[in-house]
Parts: sequence; structure tokens; C-alpha cells
Amino acid sequence: MHRERQSRGSIYVAGHRGLVGSAIERRLRRQGETSILTRSSTDLDLTNADAVNRFFAEHDIDQVYLAAARVGGILANDRAPVDFLRENLLIQTHVIDAAYRHGVRKLLFLGSSCIYPKHAEQPIHEDALLTGALEPTNQWYAIAKIAGIKLCQAYRQQYGFNAIAVMPTNLYGPGDNFDLETSHVLPALIRKCHEAKVEGAGQVTIWGSGRPRREFLYVDDLADACVHLMDSYDQAAPVNVGVGEDISIFDLARLVADVVGFEGEIVCDTSKPDGTPRKLLDVSRVHATGWHASTPLRQGIEATYSAFLVDAGS
Repeated sequence: MHRERQSRGSIYVAGHRGLVGSAIERRLRRQGETSILTRSSTDLDLTNADAVNRFFAEHDIDQVYLAAARVGGILANDRAPVDFLRENLLIQTHVIDAAYRHGVRKLLFLGSSCIYPKHAEQPIHEDALLTGALEPTNQWYAIAKIAGIKLCQAYRQQYGFNAIAVMPTNLYGPGDNFDLETSHVLPALIRKCHEAKVEGAGQVTIWGSGRPRREFLYVDDLADACVHLMDSYDQAAPVNVGVGEDISIFDLARLVADVVGFEGEIVCDTSKPDGTPRKLLDVSRVHATGWHASTPLRQGIEATYSAFLVDAGS
């Protein structure tokens, strides 16, 4: 599936310490790439245009994987709307512009499935973008990501810059954020079930009714898709990346509990919001390029829980 890259310069992975960026770096190193550039946020502030331009001017960069972003779940989005909108707009604007100005051959922008309307027809095709109202609980992040997609398309249209946009579904895997204040649903469930098991608690509470359905993609599968698309896809239209199957939040909680070994009750707190009722991606476009996800959900959860235990020192 992967074609050998002609060596023209370095590959810059923006956001290499995050869930997606670290997986992309692992994937590139596994295929033998040695000219990979990374910078932590303390070394390079991507919200600072001058710093970003200096960085690109100082390095011969051939490809950019733009995985740097401020991310978080419903609670984090609700508490810090300015941060989610402003920081993501600045990061993607500065990196995309500098990449074009300094001769980068190709850029891949990581969007999110939350860009689609709350009540989009299922499964959600890429053409559903901007056809309806967003889910209010994560609209700030979604609006920033939509702007990033459109910025890639604008640079392609006006300057011929080869920038593509990838829309992953809900992600999880080693290196995930397990902080209950800022994490997404699957890592939060892993931590909740683990702590309940350790403490001998009789129940774990989940937000909402448990009925909403979500699709989950193992992050190393996404990284594989990104490298594949960097090599094989050159169109303005964004590309959904997912598994093509979904699961209810309640059934997900039961699956996580089974993997973790928590035998108590799963309780739904219906005073909390459900968010989007369903969010299943139409993945026919990425399948047409020859790529398919390969990690079953249970296997991915097992690997993620094992990584969580290592990080927690258990």
C-alpha cells in the first residue's frame, strides 16, 4: 500500500506529543523514515506567526503532518470556548501559510468528524459539510477545524498548494488523555472502570442516556491512513477516515468494563447532555484509495488499557 517516498527534505510532524502526532511519528519511523522534524510547544509556539516562519525558513521541509491542536471533550469545550476557537485558528493558519511560503511540497491537515452537522444523514458523507447546524457542545472546536479545511482548499485554489484534509472519527489508543476533566469518552471510561475496580466500587456513571452511537478508530490505524493518503491522495475534497461501524455509549461502557475487569453496574446520568445522537462516517472515499482500518475495537481497547496501566505504574 505504501509507496517509497523520494527523499526531498524533512517530514515535519506538528503535534508529535499528542495522540495522533505520536502515532504518525511511530508509523513513519516504522517504515524507515529518519528525517523527521518534531518540536514541543515549549520549543516552538505555533500560535506565534514569527516563530513558525523562522522554523520553516531554517529547515528544508518536504511534507507536513498538521496534527497539532487544542483538543478535549464536552466539558473542556464548554469551559474554554475562546481557547478552542482561537488557539486552533492560530495554529493551523500559521502552519499552513508558512508551509506554502517556504516551499513545502505537501501538507496533510487533521480535521475531525465533529465538523459535520448535528443531525447529518447517516452515515455522514464528506459532502454534508456546512449543510446544517453544528452540535453546540463542541462547536468552537468544530468551527476552527472547518476553517482549517477551507484554508487548505483556498491555498490549493489560489496558489496551487497541495494541501489535503483528513477527517478522522473518534480516536483512541496509547498516549491518550485519561484526565477525566478533559478527556474524550473512551479513555474516560477506561479510567473510570479501572478506578472503580481498584476501589471495589459497585457502579460506574456515564454521561447522558447511553443511547448515542459513536464510531471509534484506533489511532495507529489513523496514522497508517495518513501516511497512505500523503502518498496517494491529491484532491481538494476532504477524506473521512473511520471503520464504518458504530456502537452505543452504553454498550461501549460494558465492553470497556469487560476488558478492564470491572464487574459492577453501568449507570446513566440523564441530567448530563448526550451530544450528537449518532456520528457514523461514510468511509467509501478512503476505501476507494485502497485503505481499510485493521484493528477491531476490543483489541484496540485492550492495547489502550495496557498502555494506561504502564503509564499509571500499575
